[in-house]
Amino acid sequence: MRVMAQVAMVMNLDKCIGCHTCSVTCKQTWTNRPGTEYVYFNNVETKPGTGYPRRYSDQEQWKGGWTLDRKGRLQLKSGSRLKRLLSIFYNPDLPSIDDYGDPWTYDYQTLIQAPPGTLTPSAHSVSALTGRDMKVTWGSNWDDDLAGGPDHTAADPDLAGLGDHVKLAYEQAFMFYLPRICEHCLNPSCVASCPSGAMYKREEDGIVLVDQDRCRGWRFCVSGCPYKKVYFNHRTGKAEKCTLCFPRIEAGQPTICSETCVGRLRYLGLVLYDADKVLSAAATPDERDLYRAQLSVLLDPGDPEVAAEAARQGIPADWLEAARRSPAYALIARHRVALPFHPEYRTLPMVWYIPPLSPVADTVAAATPDGRAPEDQVFAAIEALRIPAEYLASLFTAGDPAPVRRVLRTLTAVRTLMRAGQLGLDVPDGLAESAGATEADLEDLYRLLAVAKYDERYVIPPAHAEDAGRLAAQHEQLFCSQPGGVDSFHPPGGRQRFRDDDGRLHLDLSPRSGS
Repeated sequence: MRVMAQVAMVMNLDKCIGCHTCSVTCKQTWTNRPGTEYVYFNNVETKPGTGYPRRYSDQEQWKGGWTLDRKGRLQLKSGSRLKRLLSIFYNPDLPSIDDYGDPWTYDYQTLIQAPPGTLTPSAHSVSALTGRDMKVTWGSNWDDDLAGGPDHTAADPDLAGLGDHVKLAYEQAFMFYLPRICEHCLNPSCVASCPSGAMYKREEDGIVLVDQDRCRGWRFCVSGCPYKKVYFNHRTGKAEKCTLCFPRIEAGQPTICSETCVGRLRYLGLVLYDADKVLSAAATPDERDLYRAQLSVLLDPGDPEVAAEAARQGIPADWLEAARRSPAYALIARHRVALPFHPEYRTLPMVWYIPPLSPVADTVAAATPDGRAPEDQVFAAIEALRIPAEYLASLFTAGDPAPVRRVLRTLTAVRTLMRAGQLGLDVPDGLAESAGATEADLEDLYRLLAVAKYDERYVIPPAHAEDAGRLAAQHEQLFCSQPGGVDSFHPPGGRQRFRDDDGRLHLDLSPRSGS
């Protein structure tokens, strides 16, 4: 058993209101430089919809993630090393700027410098990349709130084969918001795709980063990532991606998207996992078993044997304590209401989602106007939701609706139990048991999802500077399904970390030759 720690995030989709505050703050913090005009480390999509970049989840087109060869072994969907070598100067699986949308601004000088007159001047759209006039036809969030429109919904790859469950008629339309960042996967295909070893997964906390000094701009990481969360900076010629705000994480602070989230839908915490099981879990033959296989990789930090082994392998005591208090572990493994995003890509993603349930309240109320719904009527309402469980399963469980329905039953049981307590109603017989939980479990889940305080939603232990030298000195090849994808641990750009007189961790940002 090789115990390792991973910073994981859970998002409660019931709380997302699509305000894009997370996108704006992330954009202002990380991607406000020339060459990143079209880049969104964090974006919020309307589902059903085509996403950003357009139809990114269609891996038959983009060849991202992993697949199994004829012998059941993991292989990059983009093909063998020889195939990638032969296409190193021409990669046909890259999204074009049209798939992202040419970023634009407006010719405001026309308004400012217009001479007095009777005609009202107007500012026309100008490409932020070329400076030329352009007609805007596509961009990020172009199909915001248009999930019921057939022009956009029909182009969603996740709707393939769900024609019997999803109707595009107005009265049956549904939508929800899906915030997305890099998944910081346990088995990252972007790392294995990188021919220069610039992409690496940090050993101490699992964050996936790009070494800007090593990056040669081959862009295989862009096509290799099935979530299309690696971007190419055309000004610097380097790949860039979400860093999970690692300077903040190292200081024990949440990511900027979590900090500024209006709906308080994000949870951050450590999870422990067995690195020796990653390869076998990712190679699970049946795609529908990948969710359960990924759960089997996670370790219980409350298990004395796991704690002892983790301590023996150098995981600090305060990190073990943080893993025990982790809201991410509680939602993923203890209550099992969080699900991974597109597990069929076999990357074992570590940003998990609690599927939306909100419309069930109206469904139950319509079925039982007095609010006294028997247990069977409460759970029968799940089948009447406007968001079909089959569609949610195509997003979170590789098409298996059983785990989705179990999560929705648990969330429904929480709402029913708390409603009964608040209004003095009778709790339906067998409510908790039918959801596979106890009333104490449901109350604990309610506190975590509804009224958890700041330090309960974000449990992030500060980094240990004394480990930086040990990790670099080990010069171990990080585990990866294809050896050679990355060869060692480095701080970003080869820079070192240090602590100031107050013990706070910093990255050496002093000027370097050649930079």
